[in-house]
Amino acid sequence: MRGSKMVGCAIVVALAATACGGGGSDEGDKGKSGGGFSMNIAEPKRLVPQSTTESGGSQVLSGLFTPLVDFDSKNEPVLAAAESIESPDNKVWTIKLKDATWHDGKPVTAKDYVGAWNWGAYGPNAADGNYFFGTIQGYDEMNPVDPDGEEGPKKAAEPKAKELSGLKAIDDKTIEVTLKAPFAGYKSVLGYTVFYPMPEAALADLKAYEEAPIGQGPFQMDGKWNHDKFVKVKAYKDYKLGDKPKVDSVEFRIFQDQNTAYNDLLANNLDIVDQIPTEVMGTAPNELGDRFKTSLASTFQFVAFPTYDKKYSDPRVRKAISMAIDRDEIIKVVFQDSQSSARSFVSPVVGGYREDTCGEACKFDPAAAKKLLAEAGGIDGNKINIGHNADGGHEQWVNATCDQLKKNLGLECVSQAVPKFAELLTQVENKKFSGMFRMGWIMDYPSMENYLGPLYSTGGSSNYYGYSNKDFDRLVDEGRQAKTEAEAIKKWQEAEDILAKDMPVIPLRFGKNVFGHSTNVKNVEMNLFNQVELTKVEKS
Repeated sequence: MRGSKMVGCAIVVALAATACGGGGSDEGDKGKSGGGFSMNIAEPKRLVPQSTTESGGSQVLSGLFTPLVDFDSKNEPVLAAAESIESPDNKVWTIKLKDATWHDGKPVTAKDYVGAWNWGAYGPNAADGNYFFGTIQGYDEMNPVDPDGEEGPKKAAEPKAKELSGLKAIDDKTIEVTLKAPFAGYKSVLGYTVFYPMPEAALADLKAYEEAPIGQGPFQMDGKWNHDKFVKVKAYKDYKLGDKPKVDSVEFRIFQDQNTAYNDLLANNLDIVDQIPTEVMGTAPNELGDRFKTSLASTFQFVAFPTYDKKYSDPRVRKAISMAIDRDEIIKVVFQDSQSSARSFVSPVVGGYREDTCGEACKFDPAAAKKLLAEAGGIDGNKINIGHNADGGHEQWVNATCDQLKKNLGLECVSQAVPKFAELLTQVENKKFSGMFRMGWIMDYPSMENYLGPLYSTGGSSNYYGYSNKDFDRLVDEGRQAKTEAEAIKKWQEAEDILAKDMPVIPLRFGKNVFGHSTNVKNVEMNLFNQVELTKVEKS
């Protein structure tokens, strides 16, 4: 998909359902065809579709692959690589594929999807997108767990199967998916990155494949992934699944500092910066003029607690920290009002969103916060830290947050930078990071469930903080199985109410795409998934 789950940059979802000021595309003279452009990304964690769940990697893969479905202006799924997607009962889904070829000229078949999905679903492969195959029959046999004590941690057991029993290639162009239970919104789910196919040869040597992925999208690799430097792609001449690129090539340049990328943009040495750094938010509109752009996004920025750490295991401690943060002040001073305060656990762009669902816990009230922290027995050592990735432009707002916690709770708070977003994800995933840490989420498909399930469900794909609540899990699952969208939303809202009591994370901000481009390109647009629409960009 165009979206990725975890986002590395600091600027993030507008509250209105209309486009923000500045627009997402240029008007005027028709652009020149051909040529190439460059844009910034963070170093990807992976370039295997079933394991690419962060913003840098998914931006690259959005050019190399075409999803089964895309989304229209109303967030409704529209067919892309799929010819049709149908189900008589919302449980058994039949997917017919359009004719397509891999970048090496071989035909794309149903087996290519089945093989890739089975690899992602097989527990021992530890794919970051493994969670998304959990609705398919046979997933539990591929991902069993052994209880280690009644309330203790669980460990992986030996899988009883290596393939999903509910996944079949009926013929070269037909995939049949049988879910464990009906899921009316499953068509939208299929738009996500993890449901891209991979050629059969990729599974024989994934390490080699990842250095130069072969896809079926509008662009193909031009050489190998040059780690920490760049990824180059070029237009695929035989692309037939959608609009062909208007340029010959794209160079994704890997930056570890957003300000360096922005300075390169000002010097016309970089063509697109997908997030304007917070430090220059006040001057960028004048410096870029009509090349300063904003558009609606789906990003949700928050700070997560390692709930498995005794220091943060009491919800009262978590609520007290949240109540001691003045979101509005940080947005005004640091972000120059380019974002909106978040007091809910899902984005305003999805159906079922409600304002202020976390209630008192998200209300700035230093006196009440101090009292609540005292009732909880305080924090061990009176010290806390907030981790963040140095390549995402977070230092300023994290420092501002720490300053507020020092002032309002009397805590010693420090900002702790990890060089790369991919590295931060790895550390928190393996529970090797000690302390609170910032996270950001971009929807994978337009649904409340896409925020609630991956971020907060037990074993959720991006639940890096160990949160688990059986009632929450049950409500999310009941929502998936609901017969109507209204019934589903009711269940999901009940689940969100549980988050307000437990506070596994602190909602901070909803943002928007705030980006810019050089004088060399035009028609630069970013979508709800925080990605540049690569095929629309033209040379000026």
